[in-house]
Amino acid sequence: MIKNDLFLRALKGEIVDRPPVWMMRQAGRYLPEFMEIKAKYDFFTRCQTPELASEITVQPIRRYGMDAAILFCDILVIPQAMNIHVEMKPGIGPWLPNPIRSAKDVEQVIVPDIDETLGYVMDAIKMTKEKLNDEIPLIGFAGSPWTILCYCIQGQGSKNFDKAKEFCFTQPLAAHALLQKITDTTIAYLKKKVAAGVNAVQVFDSWGGMLSPVDYQEFSWQYIQQIIDALKDESPVIAFGKGCWFALDEMSKSGASALGVDWTCSPQNARKLTGNRITLQGNFDPTRLFSPPSEIKRMVHEMINAFGKDMYIVNLGHGILPNIPIENAGAFIEAVKEYKA
Repeated sequence: MIKNDLFLRALKGEIVDRPPVWMMRQAGRYLPEFMEIKAKYDFFTRCQTPELASEITVQPIRRYGMDAAILFCDILVIPQAMNIHVEMKPGIGPWLPNPIRSAKDVEQVIVPDIDETLGYVMDAIKMTKEKLNDEIPLIGFAGSPWTILCYCIQGQGSKNFDKAKEFCFTQPLAAHALLQKITDTTIAYLKKKVAAGVNAVQVFDSWGGMLSPVDYQEFSWQYIQQIIDALKDESPVIAFGKGCWFALDEMSKSGASALGVDWTCSPQNARKLTGNRITLQGNFDPTRLFSPPSEIKRMVHEMINAFGKDMYIVNLGHGILPNIPIENAGAFIEAVKEYKA
């Protein structure tokens, strides 16, 4: 039994004294103890070495005592497993030297054996569970098929993912074939994560907001729905689409346990769009963590009051930034723990 099950209770919509809190990307780049590991090992070595991944996962828990841990990993381990070469270049970020640009390229992409290609992630989960000792839940995650496709075709990060969108609109059959392969791999991967011990999973659709509402349904949401349908009876599923407020109504009827909301959608609108049917997570602007700690605490309390303490998980509206002062991150967590309805 998990000793602090606040996060899991919020996912079920139960009445709580205060909402749970964790931060997207809490395991990593803003922590000095993480920077010491980063100085010794490159990015994918950190992801692929269970001892390192589990240590990085628990570092923020030791420092701040969040109500949930999220496994340190990366969404791009999925294309790596699918026979697509992915590097992490300093100063550039994700770099795919041979991006997918044709139907023939899509044919070369495999749906892998998860144990063979991503077994190191399951080993990291088991090590992390030992370190957490049932104190708090552990979250596993994956990128949405659309977000993974964006990198596979663009070849790197982008402000508009124009090449990825062009591919979808000019070669839709090849795009859907690739999206289905990514979906099948993601479902198998997340099921293995649940079997290895994660207590919930989150699907990150970081680039869903690049699409129009109509194109979002065709190229992103229908694949996320497949993932939710496949996982929901085995684990709570959180769906997070950045910039996807326009889809919140449909998302709320999907069978997911919670929906992530970014900072461009007010708590009131998020509740209205979802008909108060589902637990919401978010949505503090990560850049607002540069504000003075006293102001952060005031704003967090206002945010909780706006969402309501029940059916709510306090989080950022996207990942924490690398240069956030550690005391400001601490103020964010403390504000929730000090909250009184």
